[in-house]
Amino acid sequence: MSQLLMLYLFTYNSLQAVGWTISLFRILTSFVATNSVNGAYASAGDLICLFQTCAFLEVVHGAIGIVPSGVLFPLMQWSGRTHFLLAIVHQIDEVQEFPAVFITFFAWSLSEVIRYSHYALNIFGICPSWLTYLRYTSFIVLYPMGLMPGEMWLMFQALPFVKEKNLYGDFFARIPFSYYNFLTVFLVIYPFLWLKLYLHLFNQRRSKLGKQDKKKKR
Repeated sequence: MSQLLMLYLFTYNSLQAVGWTISLFRILTSFVATNSVNGAYASAGDLICLFQTCAFLEVVHGAIGIVPSGVLFPLMQWSGRTHFLLAIVHQIDEVQEFPAVFITFFAWSLSEVIRYSHYALNIFGICPSWLTYLRYTSFIVLYPMGLMPGEMWLMFQALPFVKEKNLYGDFFARIPFSYYNFLTVFLVIYPFLWLKLYLHLFNQRRSKLGKQDKKKKR
């Protein structure tokens, strides 16, 4: 890998790490100041929307081969999160203060601070072993936290508002089902898609931490 490409990846991952750190700080500051979880979107929603949207670059990175992640799993994670953020939470004011938003944002922000910090330092081979361990272990708790009491519960709570507002009615008028129907089906299949990604992360964990253990033995 060329020095220029390494510098680009380091800059991208560092900026993402900083952005998610600021988001996490804003979420927690709002919680402490108000003693309420209702202000998560107001305090960090726009910033999280920005950095999550920019994460599409990771799909591009995999597609052109500058990172070994491939396309499928980055695309699955990006599309699921971006749909949740931009198509639902951003569009429905009534759900923005629900506790599920706080849970989702907290789980996402903490996991991304760890993930991007690991990626940035690992580019130059200076990532400490404890951060590598945290990167491939913290997801075990944070990913289910973000999914069940976070994303899925919020999408379920959003269904009545989707139906009442006839959300995206103009677009779905061209096809024989509504966005409400789509979201209902999506809620059924989403756990299975998520499980595929979750198991992939366990495979990564075995691979990465296994290599780390071999290095220690040497």
